[in-house]
Amino acid sequence: MQIPLQITIRDFSHSPALSSRIREKAEKLQDLHPGIVSCRVTVEELGKHQRHGHHFRARVDVRIPGKELVAHHEDEDAFAALREAFDSVRRQLEEAARPTRREIKARSPVGSA
Repeated sequence: MQIPLQITIRDFSHSPALSSRIREKAEKLQDLHPGIVSCRVTVEELGKHQRHGHHFRARVDVRIPGKELVAHHEDEDAFAALREAFDSVRRQLEEAARPTRREIKARSPVGSA
């Protein structure tokens, strides 16, 4: 990554375990697509509801040459929201890397079955 990983935790106490998980997930993205320019991760608590408990949103912004990929997910568990957001960005990175890896599906000739 050309720009260091940026982690923002909003509206709840910072957890070393959460920061560690974010770093692990970001490193795996870097292994998947070495052209990542920057990665910003934000985890925030959306509001405390008396009946529903805590609710968290995780957002992952990844910039690669020519594109910015964004994914977010909400869940009652901060780690689950984070996992789903990173999974979504991973899928987007795989899609973005597909043309450069020549993994584009070949068309079958018309009339052959």
